[in-house]
Amino acid sequence: MANSELAAFRLGVDCAAQQLRSLFDATPLQRNDFLSVRYGADIYLKREDLSPVRSYKIRGAFNAIVQAINAGAKGPFVCASAGNHAQGVAYVCKHFNVRGVIFMPVTTPQQKVFKTRSFGAGNVDIRLEGDYFDDTLKAAQEYCSNENAVFLPPFDDDHVITGQASVAAEFMMQLPEDVQPDMVVMPVGGGGLAAGLTRYLQGRNIDFRFIEPKGAPSLQKSLEAGELITLPKVDNFVDGAAVARIGQKNFTALKGFLVKDCITIPEGRLCATMIEMLNVEGIVLEPAGALAIDALRDIPQADIAGKSVVVIVSGGNFDFERLPDVKERALRFEGLKKYFILRMPQRPGALKDFLNLLGPQDDIARFEYLKKSARNFGSVLIGIETREVGGFERLFARITEAGFTYEDITDNDTLANFIV
Repeated sequence: MANSELAAFRLGVDCAAQQLRSLFDATPLQRNDFLSVRYGADIYLKREDLSPVRSYKIRGAFNAIVQAINAGAKGPFVCASAGNHAQGVAYVCKHFNVRGVIFMPVTTPQQKVFKTRSFGAGNVDIRLEGDYFDDTLKAAQEYCSNENAVFLPPFDDDHVITGQASVAAEFMMQLPEDVQPDMVVMPVGGGGLAAGLTRYLQGRNIDFRFIEPKGAPSLQKSLEAGELITLPKVDNFVDGAAVARIGQKNFTALKGFLVKDCITIPEGRLCATMIEMLNVEGIVLEPAGALAIDALRDIPQADIAGKSVVVIVSGGNFDFERLPDVKERALRFEGLKKYFILRMPQRPGALKDFLNLLGPQDDIARFEYLKKSARNFGSVLIGIETREVGGFERLFARITEAGFTYEDITDNDTLANFIV
């Protein structure tokens, strides 16, 4: 980017950051002692989970609507989203007392519909269209064409990118006077936040790390290919960052970075980080909001030790109905819970013999006969939790030695998801 373009962009970002103060105070930048001690660095968390809608998405929505209003648009303002973008648009529509129309998939959880409607408080019309997001997006765009409405993209838009970049404008002002960031660690979904932050901080000696879920590495795969690609499928667990194709404008801004700058996070380990931050720090994070914190585990010690590191905590819209699934995934990833099919002899005392093989740290979490018609053997689904890492190796050795046969299905996603 030329110097004049960069100066104009930074001016726009600073202006957006100032205008946002009419909506909410700057989100905190907090030095986290727990993480700083663990990694031997000064770890600062930029707490976007503490915005009015508990995510940074309100920034891009605000700036896009401001620019549209300044250009003479009166609305309605339209978006297609089942998550944080929808809530940001709803909140801003209420703030400016303009009409918004938000399209959401029919399958959107009622909790998200309720929150979006609450943020809009009478200024927003929610329309449930389509079983899949592509159908929802098509319906929203058709509505815009028919009603001459203003469509608000979630990430691939210059005004949205400028709004998201206000995160950087804020934390640069919030850092102690004698501190400059050596590294900025950020999550990537559609790429609007990453494009805005790296552009705003261009020319500074900062090491950027881009974090994606393992099930949706859109930026990483595009950098590997040297061109923008669409993933054939994504794992939607990290719903705030599960994007099959990073935005065109955003990839243009990020294509100069190296593949090694990207880190992909296993969903199970991410769950363990969410649980840890909740239990240790009392911070409620959505999966995407925990990405950058979890990635600190993968950054080489030599790159981080003694450095000042800003970590973008992108959101905290977590539905606690998902907590059992998050705990389950975390335990399975850490090797503390397994499911297996046991071939149980149909003889008196067989069950007692098996139970005697369990150690003092082993608890049965699931026990279900799957087949009861066989005369000699029965198939049993068993789930076991242990508090000892490595305990399953010893348990399975005892099971084999006792003459029982089994099949571990913990990592067989198709079978485990169907049965468990």
